[in-house]
Amino acid sequence: FEMQLGEATALQVEVLLRRGEGGETAVSLAQNHPLTLARVHLAQGNAVAALHLLEPLRQRMETRQWHDKRLKVMVLQALAHEAAGKADAAAQHLLAALALAEPQQFVRTFVDEGPPMAALLTRVQREARLGESWQNYVATLLTTFAPHPATQPLVDPLSDRELEVLHLIAQGLSNREIGERLFLAIDSVKGHNRRIFDKLGVRRRTEAVARARELGLL
Repeated sequence: FEMQLGEATALQVEVLLRRGEGGETAVSLAQNHPLTLARVHLAQGNAVAALHLLEPLRQRMETRQWHDKRLKVMVLQALAHEAAGKADAAAQHLLAALALAEPQQFVRTFVDEGPPMAALLTRVQREARLGESWQNYVATLLTTFAPHPATQPLVDPLSDRELEVLHLIAQGLSNREIGERLFLAIDSVKGHNRRIFDKLGVRRRTEAVARARELGLL
């Protein structure tokens, strides 16, 4: 339950950050969730505060052998160092993250960070001496970054809000749960569902998820 609560908080904060509302509300929501709070600090341009939270968090994840969570922390550390103007430290942390991720071919952990991660990966690919397997892995990551909604292969592309709802549908959340996470009335959620289904040319949730994956939206 605590893990689900943390994920719900992270999503709420992500919605606020996308709206450019990374102020007191976002800080308050993330107060008991160090990784999410670090994201808020980074969005506010305070990379030093983000790094202050991330290093002890990484050590804790390493001690508990929570490797998936440790990888997320390491990826964010790399971005925070880059934002702080510490290019060498950013590259070192990204290379450490790639070393952890490459054997299992993690993709979304990097791609979900968007353009800043794409830029950092591109720099490391250009400047670091990577072996063939790592070169192939980084190349795969760079080709997987999702296009901007405007370039979606749909006549009528999904809006940012519809993409948020679609991702929650893919996670199996009910309309009520989606409304709670995105601070929407249930009728608004149903309206988004209808528009998503119409744009994807489907009638059911399962069909929507399958179609979205075919189009690279999930």
